[in-house]
Amino acid sequence: MTTTAPAAPSQAVPLEPAERKPKRKLTPYWLLLPGIVWLVVFFAVPMLYQGSTSLQTGSLEEGFKVTWHFSTYWDAVVEYKWHFVRSFSYAAVATVLCLVIGYPLAYTIAFKANRRWRNVILILVIAPFFTSFLIRTLAWKTILSDGGPVVGALNALHVLDVTNALGLTSGDRVLATPLAVVCGLTYNFLPFMILPLYTSLERIDPRLHEAAGDLYARPFTTFRKVTFPISLPGVVAGTLLTFIPASGDYINAQLLGSPSEQMVGNGIQKQFLNVLDYPTAAALSFVLMALILGMVTVYMRKAGTEELV
Repeated sequence: MTTTAPAAPSQAVPLEPAERKPKRKLTPYWLLLPGIVWLVVFFAVPMLYQGSTSLQTGSLEEGFKVTWHFSTYWDAVVEYKWHFVRSFSYAAVATVLCLVIGYPLAYTIAFKANRRWRNVILILVIAPFFTSFLIRTLAWKTILSDGGPVVGALNALHVLDVTNALGLTSGDRVLATPLAVVCGLTYNFLPFMILPLYTSLERIDPRLHEAAGDLYARPFTTFRKVTFPISLPGVVAGTLLTFIPASGDYINAQLLGSPSEQMVGNGIQKQFLNVLDYPTAAALSFVLMALILGMVTVYMRKAGTEELV
């Protein structure tokens, strides 16, 4: 006589209460809520206010009213077209200089310096942020002052003869010239280039360089075929972080340049604070933002942003 063992009781998986599922679905939105509120209050609302201001007419005494005066945009562009040209030209040159200066430094920090010196150099890179932007720019007035050691050295090396021919300087002085404005922009925004480059380079596996050497690749070939392509996300991020704020800057042109070197940021400041023409200032701000957004969109599509993380 055979007996069958009793079947083991099946362990039923407890089902979660139905009321918990909606809460879990809403959790991501609750986490996003503070950021959404911040963007609405400090970005969307000011944008709408500036947009309405740009379409107003009137004066400070009589008051401004929304009259949908779209010609303000055209008048602003016509009046300040050269300010836009100078803004983007100076910002582009400063961005290129930051890349040329920052890439070797970031490469050295990532691959050549040991951990102790790496931290020291990184601290030195971010140290200027502990000083006011205005004070740092004013310091360049002393560095580039007429009769100073920098200008004297440039004169002795006949560098100013070349910059005068290129229209970057005038005579035997550097202050109140395009070169001074570009130098100020390059110095002030250089950390914004170095840090993304270092982050991108530091993620590269050193064994890739060893593998390239095992395949008899020269150092320059390794850099061109391995290092630089992998670091492109850092290059894209660094150039954007440098070009965008440099385009809207006005401090460097105000302190290191002359009226003939003023950028569009100086025009916005003048319209807001001196002329008190708020519609024109708002229109200039929107045109600048639209142009930067268009250029950045084209640049990111050309550069590729799939690995920009």
